[in-house]
Amino acid sequence: MCKNKRKRSIPTKLTENQFNQFILKHIPKRQRGPISKTSIFKIFNYIMKFLYTGCQWKELPIDLTSDGKPEIHYTRIFRIFKFWIRNNVFIKIFENSVSVLNTFGLLDISILHGDGTTTVAKKGGDNIGYSGHKHMKGDKIVAFCDRFCNVIAPFVTAPGNRHESKLFPESFDHLKRITKKLGISLKNGIASLDSAYDNVPTRKQIFNAGMTPNIKENPRNRKKTKKGRKRIYEDDIFQERFNTIERVFAWEDKFKRLLMRFERISLHHFSLKLLAYTMINLRHFCG
Repeated sequence: MCKNKRKRSIPTKLTENQFNQFILKHIPKRQRGPISKTSIFKIFNYIMKFLYTGCQWKELPIDLTSDGKPEIHYTRIFRIFKFWIRNNVFIKIFENSVSVLNTFGLLDISILHGDGTTTVAKKGGDNIGYSGHKHMKGDKIVAFCDRFCNVIAPFVTAPGNRHESKLFPESFDHLKRITKKLGISLKNGIASLDSAYDNVPTRKQIFNAGMTPNIKENPRNRKKTKKGRKRIYEDDIFQERFNTIERVFAWEDKFKRLLMRFERISLHHFSLKLLAYTMINLRHFCG
């Protein structure tokens, strides 16, 4: 594990030892057909290169064999990528990254920051809607991270015209599911969200999980102060989100394939996001 914080850069490729430690056990073994001459390790790094550079599949810089031919065709890499999606490989390696962080005591879930981010999709595809707020067509994802900028649960995607507060129940259920699977308790924690999530159902769901909501109140153009008991809110906790969840979304932009959604199939784009979030979590070990 890297001890110098200044060297914790987000990895864009893995060494063979790192791949064997964090990735290999989650990749299904081939059941039939000939064994590929190109190792799974190299195929994984080709996908990482595709994610990091943002190039097209056919433009991947594939190594040449001794006779000057590419060691593997780019369509073969794409088929393996789709095979891994069908077998939930990217979900498994992401959950494993959270588990490893928990094992080494690198998680701080006393405060969880949640927010949504929208990706423009100019090429079209499924699961796309027009966001009037950001004036673009695309899809969005709601994610949670801890105080150390580790992504805990990015498991909700929706068209860009969906309001984030409507996505919260499903995203919060995914958060509870993954923490329960890892044996992590959310009780006595704080859920920090912006004013877009200021509504009674959201606050109630957070309270029912044993957590305290820290949500900035949305005035909603009211002229007078709202009657009743004042909402629980600490501005210092809210300001912390700019150094956590907003920083994570900025780190995501390091992977050029995610700056814009080029994949017409939303599941392909979401799998690439999971891979990027996995690398963000593994920066403590592979940076």
